[in-house]
Amino acid sequence: MNKWQLPEGIDELAGSQAVSFEVIRRRLLDLYQSWGYELVIPPMVEYVESLILTSDSVDQKTFKFLDPCSGRMLGVHADITPQIARIDSKRSEVGSVDRYCYINAILQTRADDFYASRSPIQAGAELYGFKGIEADIEVIEMMISSLSILDIENLTLSLGNTSIFSALTQAAELDVEITATLRDIFKRKSIPDLAVFLEQNTIVEGERFKALMSLEGGVDVLDSAKQLFADLPQALEAIDSLTKLNEAFADRDVDLMFDLGEVKAYEYHNGVVFAAYHTDFSKALAQGGRYNGLSQSFGVARDATGFSLDLKFLIQQQSDSKFSPKTLLAPNTNDASLKAFVKELRSNGVVVKQDIENSNNANIVKSGNGWIIKD
Repeated sequence: MNKWQLPEGIDELAGSQAVSFEVIRRRLLDLYQSWGYELVIPPMVEYVESLILTSDSVDQKTFKFLDPCSGRMLGVHADITPQIARIDSKRSEVGSVDRYCYINAILQTRADDFYASRSPIQAGAELYGFKGIEADIEVIEMMISSLSILDIENLTLSLGNTSIFSALTQAAELDVEITATLRDIFKRKSIPDLAVFLEQNTIVEGERFKALMSLEGGVDVLDSAKQLFADLPQALEAIDSLTKLNEAFADRDVDLMFDLGEVKAYEYHNGVVFAAYHTDFSKALAQGGRYNGLSQSFGVARDATGFSLDLKFLIQQQSDSKFSPKTLLAPNTNDASLKAFVKELRSNGVVVKQDIENSNNANIVKSGNGWIIKD
């Protein structure tokens, strides 16, 4: 076996891809900070209890090991969102609205439908302390702007609300185990599995669960949903939030679709959820949603919403780097005027290498008493 081979699902960025990553990272952070989002850099390792909170999915994806110093179990972060919840619980004030942004490498025990590898670089932003739909609109706008920085336009924006599924499970009075099984079926969008499940279990709301999984399409599905769930106030409130999102983005340069049976991979999402798609890609490019109360494990239950994307994957999908600067070759000489000329070029962002091999291929050449760049 090649000893330099990387583990399965672990990859790296080098050359022009690494340059692209750094340029785009800076542009994304500039974008987020221009909206008032504060940069945070969570630690790579924390006590497991802080990382997994209430999410079984995050727990299963977290690498764990015993800390020789404390004797407690540590985990490598597999998702930044729980860490933001901890940070907010320490720093926020009662009634405040707080915004956070981050770009961090994470590590997962296995890849999933969203992350292309086990070592993605997660970029995102989170807004805490505001329950209104305006917060969701803001983070969705930032998500779209983030992809625009990567030159990804003509998006399809998928919108859903997990509260509809929750309202139906409550109406059916399902226990935790049955609800978890149903959630997994909805997560996989498996109509055959749902049919088998309903045949094997007596579910009061069986027919409406079938209808919910198929409620996907244009804005017309919202009207259908209102009729289907007219007796469930929680579901009607969720549908109303989607109507407001439609009003906010109907005139934007995105195509809107609604997926009312969307439940998301992470159990902590409990409201509006969204994802951005493009015809050139087979999976979501960015996604997010509302996760009110995630921070309650830290003693402060806060309303929150946010999004994330796999920056490494998106960089890897770029063609030849558009961000690699032109490189010039300067002759290997101790001429003071040459050094001054090279210093000025470098200060303006031009890459200049010294021809230490004396290859005579320099494209910075002498001209009279000065130096010029040869074509």
